[in-house]
Amino acid sequence: MRYLTAGESHGKQLTTIVEGIPALMPLTSENINDSLLRRQKGHGRGKRMQIEKDLVDIAGGVRHGYTLGSPIAMVIRNDDFAHWEDIMGEDPIENNQDIRRKVTRPRPGHADLNGALKYGHRDMRNILERSSARETAARVAAGAVAKTMLSHLGIEIVGYVKEIAGIKAKEIETLSIKEKMEISEASPVRCLDENAGQEMMDAIDIAKKDGDSIGGVCEVYIEGMPAGIGSYVHYDRKLDGRIAGAVQSINAFKGVEFGIGFEAARKNGSEVHDEIAWDKEHGYYRKTNRLGGFEGGMSTGMPIVVKGVMKPIPTLYKPLQSVDIETKEVFNASIERSDSCAVPAAAVVMEHVVAFEVAKGILEQFPHDQFPKLQDAMKAYREELRCF
Repeated sequence: MRYLTAGESHGKQLTTIVEGIPALMPLTSENINDSLLRRQKGHGRGKRMQIEKDLVDIAGGVRHGYTLGSPIAMVIRNDDFAHWEDIMGEDPIENNQDIRRKVTRPRPGHADLNGALKYGHRDMRNILERSSARETAARVAAGAVAKTMLSHLGIEIVGYVKEIAGIKAKEIETLSIKEKMEISEASPVRCLDENAGQEMMDAIDIAKKDGDSIGGVCEVYIEGMPAGIGSYVHYDRKLDGRIAGAVQSINAFKGVEFGIGFEAARKNGSEVHDEIAWDKEHGYYRKTNRLGGFEGGMSTGMPIVVKGVMKPIPTLYKPLQSVDIETKEVFNASIERSDSCAVPAAAVVMEHVVAFEVAKGILEQFPHDQFPKLQDAMKAYREELRCF
């Protein structure tokens, strides 16, 4: 299973193609639109979210509410393209000097300068339009397909915010995954701790007033994952490694950890590893879940818990200094429309990229040309684990 995305931030549309989804799986545009809408929400989002109404057009791979087994093609149109057609259109222009809104001043923290050096573009709009986090809408669409599959297999996943600008949410271990979903959806910052959530919103408002930006930590929590998905045999088949790579690939993410993560470096082994137990109802399980649902690159059957660190968005309304690539003079970096804090939205993106890797791991392990047969195989595997 894999996916590709295409499109620029202010181009005509974003396109996603997902290959490898089993045939006969229930799937509608509502499954995807719900996820796209969640990505657009969040305290601290910029004006772009008021312009774009992200809705998917399923252009292939689905018929009458069921997947065909062929690639699934999805289109998300950019409503703002009407104002950018002469800037982002594909037709040639007579004189390159007439290029509108040309960008020659790279912004610190962005892909602008590195991309220009790599591809030889003198107009860095050719870089920033694709490197923009707008592309994550296309990735959320792919992840929504994966989430739909996981849900039908009894695997539920939710993303929420653990920290913004150093303000940490309290651990509430008694919450069910359903409660986590409901609380995070009701919170403007997707925080499970109401008091911390209000402090986060206040911090976002201050950053916006100051023309600055702030980052934070997102967490994704998965229940219903059976043990043994992934592999210890080769590095590129370790499921936690794949998830880590997917999370790190999200725009502005700079770190990933599972379970207690980096805290394990400051503890003894007896305080880190999870003791194994067994009973007739559940089979094998762990008494704790400090390792976040993974051992040896494979799922343990415990909830998967993964965190991602998002840096502050580098587009600032009090811009940092940069150097014009044409004149080599020092200037303040160009300003593009941006958010003061996108951590709540990033939690939704992270949820979906993790879902895709989990779904991919499952499909690699079980026969899946037809979705009902995949469901049967998963059911039989769960019973096998319980009786092992």
